[in-house]
Amino acid sequence: MVRDDCVFCQVMAGKLPSDIEFENENLAVFRDINPQAPVHLLIVPKKHIARLSDTSDDDSQLLCEMLHTAKDMADKLGLKEKGFRLVLNDGKDSGQSIFHIHLHLLSGRRLMWPPG
Repeated sequence: MVRDDCVFCQVMAGKLPSDIEFENENLAVFRDINPQAPVHLLIVPKKHIARLSDTSDDDSQLLCEMLHTAKDMADKLGLKEKGFRLVLNDGKDSGQSIFHIHLHLLSGRRLMWPPG
């Protein structure tokens, strides 16, 4: 289901431009338009789920696929040696600004801790 009020739904429907790195029947991976690192990809399910808190047991396989896809993209981009970070924000106070669940894959520079 494509939601007209959701940026990520619009990207996956081809209504907004994006630099898609990978796509299958469940997910799309594309570059963040406001990158916080030299490599900043978003792993986004095609199923619209606003927040991680809104997932159910039925979404377990999809969440697992998101993690495996992030690992596969890191392998494809040669990020394993130096490392990468995965971030999934849940809710306004966590920094979530687009309410369609998505996983950030960040790499290419030294990432500090705590993240901010």
